[in-house]
Amino acid sequence: MRNIKVIKEKILFFLATISAGIYILWRIFFTLPIEYGLVALIVAILLVVSEVVGFFEAFSHCKSLSKKKEPKLPIIKKEDYPHVDVFIATHSEDKNIIYKVVNGCVHMDYPDKNKVHIYICDDTNRKEMEELAKEFNVGYFGLIDNKTAKAGNINNALGKTKSPLIVTFDADMIPRKKFLMETVPYFFLPKMKEENGQWIYRNKDEIDENYKIGFIQTPQSFYNADLFQYNLYLEKDIPNEQDYFFREVNVGRNRTNTPIYAGSNTVISREALEEVGGIVEGNITEDFATGIQIQSKGYTCFAIKKALANGLAPIDFKNLIKQRQRWARGCIQTIRSFKFFKSKLNIKAKLSYITCFLYWWTFFRRFIYILSPILYTVFGLVIVKCTLKELLFIWLPSYILYNITIRSLSNNIRNQKWSNIIDTIIFPYLIIPVFIETIGFKLKKFNVTSKKKVDNKNTQFKYAIPHIILLTGTLIGLIYCIEDMIIHKSLGSIVLVYWLVLNSYFLLMAVAFMLSRVNYRDQERYYAKLDVNLNLDKEVIKGKTVDISEGGMAIELEYPFYIPYKEDIKVEIYNDDYKAQLFGKVVHVNKCNELWRYSIKISNMTEENKREYCCIVYDRQPTLAKEIKSNTIKEVYNNIFNRVKRNKLSNRKLPRIYINKYLKDIEGNTFKIENFNYEYLAISQGPIKDHIELDLDDNLILKCELQNIKNKNSIYKIINFEDIRDEVKLKEKINNWIV
Repeated sequence: MRNIKVIKEKILFFLATISAGIYILWRIFFTLPIEYGLVALIVAILLVVSEVVGFFEAFSHCKSLSKKKEPKLPIIKKEDYPHVDVFIATHSEDKNIIYKVVNGCVHMDYPDKNKVHIYICDDTNRKEMEELAKEFNVGYFGLIDNKTAKAGNINNALGKTKSPLIVTFDADMIPRKKFLMETVPYFFLPKMKEENGQWIYRNKDEIDENYKIGFIQTPQSFYNADLFQYNLYLEKDIPNEQDYFFREVNVGRNRTNTPIYAGSNTVISREALEEVGGIVEGNITEDFATGIQIQSKGYTCFAIKKALANGLAPIDFKNLIKQRQRWARGCIQTIRSFKFFKSKLNIKAKLSYITCFLYWWTFFRRFIYILSPILYTVFGLVIVKCTLKELLFIWLPSYILYNITIRSLSNNIRNQKWSNIIDTIIFPYLIIPVFIETIGFKLKKFNVTSKKKVDNKNTQFKYAIPHIILLTGTLIGLIYCIEDMIIHKSLGSIVLVYWLVLNSYFLLMAVAFMLSRVNYRDQERYYAKLDVNLNLDKEVIKGKTVDISEGGMAIELEYPFYIPYKEDIKVEIYNDDYKAQLFGKVVHVNKCNELWRYSIKISNMTEENKREYCCIVYDRQPTLAKEIKSNTIKEVYNNIFNRVKRNKLSNRKLPRIYINKYLKDIEGNTFKIENFNYEYLAISQGPIKDHIELDLDDNLILKCELQNIKNKNSIYKIINFEDIRDEVKLKEKINNWIV
């Protein structure tokens, strides 16, 4: 089956390349509107150039995806695992964020933990960071007046340590338990080989002295929904926007030995770093520049698919744009300033990095693709000279084959539609920075991407102004185009209508994105099924979590237990690797299908349990979508439905059990009981009395006192509940009610 898939992908790639090549040649030599004036010709040339550059980038991209090369992980002896220095780079992040990263680091598995040396690298020399290092018994390097940003911070630590391998983590990236065990062995690839299913050491004459591993880059995975997932209500339907790069594109770059060093979640050879003079300083994307330097020295580098650390994605648009502008300008700055064409990188590697540069011009191309049909339909500017027949036989096959090829090669992590939506959202804010960096105006200041929660519900919409202007022009053009089709029966306008409809949808999604979405939670919630014990005075209740967060959890139980909500209860939560005991209060109860969901807010726990619980929360694969599950109808529905619906807030702390049965009191009066929550019950029929005593049989009496009348129901308080709450007969009666 694997071979069939590979053959299918190769055939698709070949056909897509041939059809795209024919299309590009046709566009260059046969469609330019030379006779329609200078302005039309300039716009037409810009469009053709955009398509040619897009073709080159797409060809290189598909080529990489079609030959993804991921190395096998060697199995090495425990005593061969080398010393490792772990650098956690911090600038101004909150102590709580660094705490989680350090905690993850100290819990990493390793045959001899004395060989793992963890350091907080703080370039603002904060007292609280030094204290945190002491709490965890890890090293601390504080810097005063650091002029070279993150690069200077790492280089400072580099000069004070000596382990042969170095791990770099950003201040929000929490490593998983197996991080070192699933990365360090790759550095033994030059010394080992797999033979008959066993890993053995090579003989001396088999070792290639020039084959050395420079770095191993693992994905930057995120435990919270990114802005594209969250703002568009699609966290369960589309993957994190960065997943495509780290799980597909960067792994594909192994083919040309050009995987990008992303600055975090990476294991690097000290020898390689020292050979290039440490982390490159004076560049706003020091990691990208350092990776190129290492590869140019002949080191082999690999990116792998498996996520082994999880971090926090930017949670407001302003910081997202700052991050992307820094990435764009840093990439362009590196390609332009590095002696690129004189370097020892081979031609394939150079072409691969040129596509990195061209990628950042995607956003200008997106602008051209949106503007072009507006200029033609609204202002009558001819930008493509062709017939419907030519479009159907030249453009359409190329368009269809490209989309099918991308879908096949990208394992449904990304498709053309979602690439266009994301590019449409951010292009207005990247065109100018990319242009001015390209012509030589360098951005010198290093900006740390803030991960602090902000309330930008009302301020973010101002970023939609360019999209609204272009959407207005697109809709006007669409009206004119449809009118032309009806009046003149012009079938050639069909392709224009399709183009305008697509652009309208992308722009509408951009506007919806800018409408933002209020995040009511102080802490991120993660879906997880974990075993839980609730320890009450006289029993232990077993359940499963639905989701967990730093501050609490939601637990599902099969029975609507009475759990005292005014007092702390002891909770034990555990998995195969960790176990924590904590105390918390029930803050909400509701019924979900046939199960009862109890939300518990953590009140307190010991430091030891806090560290274990932190690992339970974060040492996991993120449970957000890993592939595209959405479609256009679902995307539209989600955005409309979720934006108009009102959130119902509830503070119900006891299970409301719907009974809908008739009971008699000790005087023989009949009452219809609607619902019951242990402390209160609602009666819809029967005499209204200040006090009643309901007979549940077997000498079990509910003594009730009228509290108020609400929605035609008499609300009674059960005044003897404390006396009967532990009665087995009461539980049997409730079981009968809920069956």
